[in-house]
Amino acid sequence: MDQDLKTLLIHAKKASRQMMRVSTDTKNKALLNISEALIMHTDEIVENNLIDIENAKNNNMSEAMIDRLLLTNERILSIASDVKKLIDLDDPIGKIIREIERPNGLKINQVRVPIGVFGIIYESRPNVTVDIACLCIKSSNVCVLKGGKEAIYSNKVLVKIMNEAIQDILPEHTVSLIENTDRSMVTELITANDFVDVVVPRGGAGLIQHVVKNATVPVIETGAGNCHLYIDEEADLEQAIAISVNAKIQRPSVCNSIETILVHKNIAEMYLPRMVDAFNNRVELRGDIETQDIISCLPATKEDYATEYDDYIVAIKVVNDLDEAIEHIYDYSTKHSECIVTENQDTANIFLTSLDSACVYHNASTRFSDGGEFGFGAELGISTQKLHARGPLALLEMTSFQYRIEGNGQVR
Repeated sequence: MDQDLKTLLIHAKKASRQMMRVSTDTKNKALLNISEALIMHTDEIVENNLIDIENAKNNNMSEAMIDRLLLTNERILSIASDVKKLIDLDDPIGKIIREIERPNGLKINQVRVPIGVFGIIYESRPNVTVDIACLCIKSSNVCVLKGGKEAIYSNKVLVKIMNEAIQDILPEHTVSLIENTDRSMVTELITANDFVDVVVPRGGAGLIQHVVKNATVPVIETGAGNCHLYIDEEADLEQAIAISVNAKIQRPSVCNSIETILVHKNIAEMYLPRMVDAFNNRVELRGDIETQDIISCLPATKEDYATEYDDYIVAIKVVNDLDEAIEHIYDYSTKHSECIVTENQDTANIFLTSLDSACVYHNASTRFSDGGEFGFGAELGISTQKLHARGPLALLEMTSFQYRIEGNGQVR
């Protein structure tokens, strides 16, 4: 193992033992300091972020991906505000999940405890650096961050500012950044079983699959977002259009935006032209033969239906019925978020109970797949696996538990 990385991980493991005993008040004080420090150092953050933005443009990064990377004064203020919101959330650590009293007098408490050292591997979005660090602090965990090289200047300045804000409050090395951008660092981090308790990959399908297939450290898989919107024949057209626009256009670079729209054949001729008008030439359309007969668009391939674009592109397919829509979603979904728009509750119930995705919606945008929108506060990502956590990976999902047993001399 790279010696610099090994030293970093040794320090992180030691810090995780110290964090187990840090009080809620102390953690909240650290979070308040981080929030205030981010605002105080806005100019420094923007200055470093601009270096990443300039490099991204020189490397011909897409407009949507540059938007992911961008930190403006307004976005930094929003990040700082989100950090403050964590202060008001319940601290899960030390909470008793259940109490058991045995006939022999043993008292057994199942208690929430931190997981320990989180290794987080992510791409592009420097706001994630702050989100993860602060979630780990609130849940008494330690984080080792491996961001993408495209955001290295932003990530370095954010970690520096956070560490200065929490020095003398929290254990040293509570928040660490792997500054070496070599890809070998990812492999070393995800196989560092002696130091890292869990790995969470956040990014595109390629990154996630690399981590899942090569990690020896336990992984919580946050899913790529090939999300679907199904417009049923009994959909309210106004709702369908509003949800389509929000779920595709509001922020296409994020994992909870839709990538494919499925349309019942009986409503396609009414919905599709109105959808085109609502998209107002902002979205590239790719459709099957039936779609091409109704609107002007590029032909869609199987690869299009399997792609998470993270961009102003959408694939469209006209389907015969609900069953065909469900089968299409099973063929191509990454099990993140799916939505049906319909006024028929029975149809909606079939959709909601037939799909195996982490979040399934009826008459609401998939853009709500988010810890903050669910009322959990910030989150590490949307878990698409079934163990250990599913959906928004927030404070509760960042804990484990232990059994604490009180006796008065019992022997077995």
